[in-house]
Amino acid sequence: MKKETILVLDFGGQYNQLIARRVRECNVYAEVHPYTLSLDKIKEMAPKGIIFTGGPNSVYDPASPHYDKAILELGIPVLGICYGSQLMAYMLGGEVKTAPVSEYGHTDVTVSTSSKLFHGIEENTSVWMSHTDYIAKAPAGFEVTAHSAVCPVAAMENAAKRLYATQFHPEVLHTRDGKKIISNFVYTVCGCIGDWTMDSFVESKIREIKEQVGNGKTLCALSGGVDSSVAAVLMSKAIGKNLTCVFVDHGLLRKDEGDQVEGVFGPNGSYDLNFIRVNAQERFYKKLAGVEDPEQKRKIIGEEFIRVFEEEAKKIGAVDYLVQGTIYPDVIESGLGKSAVIKSHHNVGGLPDCVDFKEIIEPLRMLFKDEVRKAGSELGIPSFLTMRQPFPGPGLGVRIVGEVTAEKVRIVQEADAIFREELDKAELKQRPGQYFAALSNMRSVGVMGDFRTYDYAIVLRAVNTTDFMTADCTEIPFDVQQRCMTRIINEVKGVNRVLFDLTSKPPGTIEFE
Repeated sequence: MKKETILVLDFGGQYNQLIARRVRECNVYAEVHPYTLSLDKIKEMAPKGIIFTGGPNSVYDPASPHYDKAILELGIPVLGICYGSQLMAYMLGGEVKTAPVSEYGHTDVTVSTSSKLFHGIEENTSVWMSHTDYIAKAPAGFEVTAHSAVCPVAAMENAAKRLYATQFHPEVLHTRDGKKIISNFVYTVCGCIGDWTMDSFVESKIREIKEQVGNGKTLCALSGGVDSSVAAVLMSKAIGKNLTCVFVDHGLLRKDEGDQVEGVFGPNGSYDLNFIRVNAQERFYKKLAGVEDPEQKRKIIGEEFIRVFEEEAKKIGAVDYLVQGTIYPDVIESGLGKSAVIKSHHNVGGLPDCVDFKEIIEPLRMLFKDEVRKAGSELGIPSFLTMRQPFPGPGLGVRIVGEVTAEKVRIVQEADAIFREELDKAELKQRPGQYFAALSNMRSVGVMGDFRTYDYAIVLRAVNTTDFMTADCTEIPFDVQQRCMTRIINEVKGVNRVLFDLTSKPPGTIEFE
């Protein structure tokens, strides 16, 4: 049976994969495609609904991404978000202009509760705005269903044609009733029943992998993190002993993590995997010597990973496939498709141009972090693995600002271990989704005993997040912060100052570089 689908048409915004995630939270499958997807292909897909995403352009700029107006005449419900709302207005004869006052961040709006889109939502609500253009005049046949103090068309609709638009972003958690708005569109407007679940994803993915790989030998890049661990077990379920997992210790792991990974997946671990550990610390340090630019570091680490995997594949012999634990946020932040590059992930945008494998398999590419955790549970992976702290593929290379050296790695490893230990035993109002220590490139004067010091500043970061596309700073009690500061300065040689990062995402990223 063909599953019902919501098509997310990507016009270049940074929240595009997040829209798909919100739809999937409604147990409805969603696919993201670039705006260049043909109208014939859309007809062939027969989606239950279409969502136009945001984007950085102005619709009245001739060079900006547009679409055939016929898409609005297919009889398929359409929801336009931010740029997508302006595009809908522009295509149908409305007016889009530069806003007299731009809106960014939390904004109070008044909505029409008689709209199907806003059913069950209070008339006055808070949403997340991010725009410099605005809809100055709605097209003929449209009713304005929301407004803010400076935005006359915060939402509009032509209910008869099932065309809806919001200037704000319902997909981000900062919009108070965003989930309800997406749910209203998916169920009330599009008529979906919700037939997509994680167990069905796991079953279909195992079948797909078996068909794709057959008896081919496969190498899995296993870091021991949530994503690569789930990818490894999923592949093992599908192809058994034709899978070899290679764990590369690049010297940029958290304290004692290399041994912990080997303890779980190695010969004495819980899984019947072909496991190889490669200790390549000095090799990576040498490649990173003198490099300060974070994007360059990511690409160097990504390429060196691939080279190590290629070398190990040659030792095994006749390996056709490389498996990676790539997930949706990796893809969107690496700028693949039409979105701007935020940072290159070593397993996506950080890959070298030439890779000595027949094909790269990314079985989790369509999933968000929380969905990966659910898939892991479906596969029987214990919670201490599926719920562990996320860790980037480039490791501490992106938690050290500036050049990476063995000494800096030691400093951040020890500080990070202290911070995680203190937070793990602290009584907090909310457990952070991710927390770690990073090493700034700032050195400052301090006094320890009767001596002058000139050492580094450690930065502590803890955020609340479910999707890792948006995040807010976790409130850490002051006494816990003080305890972390005291221990780090006393116990970690080379540190004389501790800072706490309050930045949300956006505008910052969760990782420090």
